[in-house]
Amino acid sequence: MDFAAAVITLFLTMDPLGNIPLFLSVLKSVRPERRRRVLLREILLAYVVLLAFLLFGSYVLQFLQLEQDTISIAGGIVLFLIAVRMIFPRERFGESDELEGEPFLVPLAVPLIAGPSTLAVLLLLQRSSSGQPVALLFALTIAWGASAAVLLSSTFLYRILRERGLIAIERLMGMVLVMMSVQMFMNGIRDFLAR
Repeated sequence: MDFAAAVITLFLTMDPLGNIPLFLSVLKSVRPERRRRVLLREILLAYVVLLAFLLFGSYVLQFLQLEQDTISIAGGIVLFLIAVRMIFPRERFGESDELEGEPFLVPLAVPLIAGPSTLAVLLLLQRSSSGQPVALLFALTIAWGASAAVLLSSTFLYRILRERGLIAIERLMGMVLVMMSVQMFMNGIRDFLAR
């Protein structure tokens, strides 16, 4: 997977536009003067979690002795399931659960930004871009930075796009992710059959 595709895939799986209503819902119990500081802290914590996974994820793969085509097929399936959830969402965290007090690490940093889907995609990208760890670090940083920018402007974007606009964009992003997941799955099958 090339650099631009890695950035786009990571950005889509972080799903910042789909997370805007959830972030606003969780942060409504935080005092208005603290909201921006809490949001910045959670975004930075998510980056630390993603970096730790980027640094140590390859050791997990080596320990489990997983091959490239297996990772590609599994990654395609995981991405497909994520995309289907983006296109056909069920009730998500924050719509029914109420948190008391100020969030710390959970639920904003993990799992909303650095969730299982983003970590799985990071593992997949790490395995498929062996020999280019610096490029993957830059791709992760760019995708995280773009997600952070969207989330930091969440109040403004929510005012402009409203709930329906955000849902429409999230569904469109889900469609793009479906196509990328099918391609990843097909690449894994092709590599397996070529052995």
